[in-house]
Amino acid sequence: MSRDSEAELLSHCRQGDSRAWDELFNRHYAAAGRFIFQLGHDFTQEDVEEICQEVFLSVIKNLDSFHGNSQFQTWLFRIAANKARDYRQRLHAAKRGGQITVPLQLEKSEDTPIVDPPSPVPGPDDTIMSVERMALVQQALECLGEPCREIIELRYFADLSYEELSKTLDLNPKTVSSRLSKCLDRLEEIARKVFSGEKFTATPSNH
Repeated sequence: MSRDSEAELLSHCRQGDSRAWDELFNRHYAAAGRFIFQLGHDFTQEDVEEICQEVFLSVIKNLDSFHGNSQFQTWLFRIAANKARDYRQRLHAAKRGGQITVPLQLEKSEDTPIVDPPSPVPGPDDTIMSVERMALVQQALECLGEPCREIIELRYFADLSYEELSKTLDLNPKTVSSRLSKCLDRLEEIARKVFSGEKFTATPSNH
């Protein structure tokens, strides 16, 4: 899909064309779902569907703030990362308070896209990192400050290129490379402590 054709589709969405909105959801809903699955090792499919619906509600409300400086999917993944983080925090808060989270879902219909989870077939990464190790990595990510966590999630979970990161984060390519390197060093430092079972308190990052 070319940037021009997507820009035209987004223009129709802004004009309130319901068919354009349907097309936009069909193009991006499954990819957003896979991205969210990767971010949350403990998310169920129902969790991911609820987060996806929150993401696209946000897209509907905030599309006018997207100016095309990056690819639409890049912007979408950034929203998804924030919504997934908010959702996980609500889950943790509910568990601590003994409360039950009430889903605020859109009414589903036969036309609602289905979240397509990542294939269960083991891939190269699966031989390196088990589900348990992925959970520990997620813990380490949660201990990172927001700038570091964001750039790592966008680079390695959303698979954005350095050029896309540069446009999305409004940074020059050299700064992207430098920040990512420092953040990975920081993640490695935290991960060693998490993997060893040492308690680690999150501290803000200035990177």
